[in-house]
Amino acid sequence: MLPHVVRRSPQEKKALSYAKDRRNDFGSNEKAARRSIPRRKRAVRHAERTREHLALREIKGAVGTAMAQADRADARLAARRPGPWRKWPGAPLGEVVERKLIRRARLGIIDHSAAARRIARIRVTLP
Repeated sequence: MLPHVVRRSPQEKKALSYAKDRRNDFGSNEKAARRSIPRRKRAVRHAERTREHLALREIKGAVGTAMAQADRADARLAARRPGPWRKWPGAPLGEVVERKLIRRARLGIIDHSAAARRIARIRVTLP
């Protein structure tokens, strides 16, 4: 027996697309994330390793003093740890298209009434 398949109209599909699809809206090239995300993760890990290395480099000398230095280094490492780098989701496609239409109307590329009609079509609520 086949599972229940929900058939959607093209209008419903478009509304779902505007609500759920995401677009890069933070100014970088959409393909640049393939390089920048791994680079930023590497930079955070590198900074952490450097911080640990510098803290451990200070531990030297006799066993008694080295233990005290190790305790201080351990406390310093635990005291302030930089937060991890996080990815941010893109904006919903509907918001991106709406902002573009508003900008085009403001610059006089399209008529204000045409922009308002298109924005009204974008803001159709999901079923």
